[in-house]
Amino acid sequence: METALAIGLVGLLVFLAHLFTALFERTRIPDVLPLVVLGLLIGPILGAVTPEAFGKVGPVFTTISLIVILFQSGLGLNLATLRESLLPGLRLTVLNFLGTLLVVAGIAVALLRLSFLEGAMLGAIVGGTSSAVVIPLVGRLPIGLATRTILLLESTFSDVLCIVTTLALVQAARYHEVRPTLMPGQIIASFLLAAIIGALAAFFWSATLQRVRQLENSMFLTPAFVLVIFSIAELLGYSGAIAALDFGIVLGNIQSFSLSALQELLRGQAMRLNQAEEAFFSEIVFLLKTFFFVYIGLSIRLTDLALLAIGVGIVGVLFLVRVPVVRMALGRIARGMDGALAAVMIPKGLAAAVLASLPAQAEVAGGAIIQDVVYAVILLSIVGTALLTFLLEKRLLWRPYAAFFPMGEEGGSAPSATPHEEGGE
Repeated sequence: METALAIGLVGLLVFLAHLFTALFERTRIPDVLPLVVLGLLIGPILGAVTPEAFGKVGPVFTTISLIVILFQSGLGLNLATLRESLLPGLRLTVLNFLGTLLVVAGIAVALLRLSFLEGAMLGAIVGGTSSAVVIPLVGRLPIGLATRTILLLESTFSDVLCIVTTLALVQAARYHEVRPTLMPGQIIASFLLAAIIGALAAFFWSATLQRVRQLENSMFLTPAFVLVIFSIAELLGYSGAIAALDFGIVLGNIQSFSLSALQELLRGQAMRLNQAEEAFFSEIVFLLKTFFFVYIGLSIRLTDLALLAIGVGIVGVLFLVRVPVVRMALGRIARGMDGALAAVMIPKGLAAAVLASLPAQAEVAGGAIIQDVVYAVILLSIVGTALLTFLLEKRLLWRPYAAFFPMGEEGGSAPSATPHEEGGE
């Protein structure tokens, strides 16, 4: 009976996901929101399903979802747009991370009575944005292609900052030794070497893709290869997410590169994915996204109302801090609706959920408090981002943001713009 109910629930979730997507097209309510709420309902509220029921499969599934979403996003990026957006994306990543870390550390010291080092851990854990939330949202929002690319890059780059900084702070708490000089080198190495791994893998796969297609049931081989590349990068100590994204970028823009030497070496013809393969990936991403957000919802732990209230305060402050950060980082790029929507794009997700347990595992004094607050921030930041994007699209919250992001001739979109008018897909 339980197996039959579980199978029926899986089918129901797929139908509901299509319904929520259709609802988004009509009402502009992000489909992310009802999926997370559904997971919250069947998980923490009703207790029908728990993350422990999935064992090790749950974290593996969420990671696979992230990899495939990043790869598909990379396929759709244009090299010219990427070049224009790279520096603004790095600026936004660093400024938002530092602003979040300092503000959250201050709140943690004042309200949670944590040490500054423990507060900095909490700030580092929630210092990024979630690719799995940002990418589906910005793909349907009325913003320009450059702004969309910047937000995608921020969500990918920030994971590296969060992971390296959190690990360094946890080590400092355990061994009473801080090594700030090592962190920049680790971050740069994780970025560059992961990108090189992804690019070389894309060159190889493009040159052999024609022969791969001759194999029976070969449609699954490309996503399987992406997972292998992610694993190789991670096992070498670099960012698998960056490798997966760069693999998609290079493969999607393969005709822009000179590959004659590589083609001669592999005796193949460099090719990119065809329409059928890209459509297949789109269907995979839709299914993975559906179960990812439901899993995030049911994974949230709401054990202490006081900590939940502090999480509400932290998320509210982060939305306020985000406004000057976007202005400073993006300048003329973030005008009009582009700037307003970028200013509410602070959802936390997979990286924060994984890092939340590290302080407690390392027996840091405030580790349990940090974990509970992080879970609250993940939930509230996703819900807040979804609601604020909805209110901005409905022009119900435009005026407060218009003062900070006025419309102009250079960049940005007017409140009445549509995704197609702004270079959307």
